[in-house]
Amino acid sequence: MIRFDGRNPDQLRTISLETNFSKYAEGSVLAKFGDTHVLCNVTIEDNLPHWLRNRTNPHGWLTAEYALLPRSTQQRVQREQRWPKGRTQEISRLIGRSLRMALNLEKLGERQLIVDCDVLQADGGTRTAAITAGWLAVRTALQPLIDAEKMPATVLRQQIAAISVGLVEGRPLLDLAYVEDVAAEVDLNVVMTASGEIVEIQGTAEKAPFKRHQLGELVDLAAQGIVELVKIQQQSFTG
Repeated sequence: MIRFDGRNPDQLRTISLETNFSKYAEGSVLAKFGDTHVLCNVTIEDNLPHWLRNRTNPHGWLTAEYALLPRSTQQRVQREQRWPKGRTQEISRLIGRSLRMALNLEKLGERQLIVDCDVLQADGGTRTAAITAGWLAVRTALQPLIDAEKMPATVLRQQIAAISVGLVEGRPLLDLAYVEDVAAEVDLNVVMTASGEIVEIQGTAEKAPFKRHQLGELVDLAAQGIVELVKIQQQSFTG
């Protein structure tokens, strides 16, 4: 099966991760997964959310915010000025949970990392692109503090990446573009560590239930893609 863009079923889109894209952010990555472009900026604050302050054993924190910019899609989406929509909140929490898994929060000290993930252009897989780029942005942000011995290198607990997979016309496909995503019978977002351990799976049968063995096939396909993403992350790191 050759896909609409000429890719094989198990082939990623053309991917680039450009570090230090933003001048002022402590860590910054512009991710391009084909026509999906996501900018992740990391801010480090030397204070904690109020609910983490004044604890006997304080630890750091990481939170994430995700947003679709108004003309990132074919039709303009309204800017979320007062409060984020349910979908936006759900994706922000997914990114935050995933990236916290990459850190030893106790070794972060009394610091908070804020990861802003803004979708400049959407063509499927925006949340998985944000997680993959977000990990690299976090590593880029923390490396100067590690080099200055302000925190140990073990604050970076494990490498994290994410990718989408799905069943389209009964065939497992890796890294779905939008036209494939909307046609998929099954859609999964898979977050994994570099060593192949599962962090989170979000999966939905859009048209009919699917078999357990198909879930295994999709997770195996995602793991194959994440092996490639991990290499791209490592090659893109400039710290």
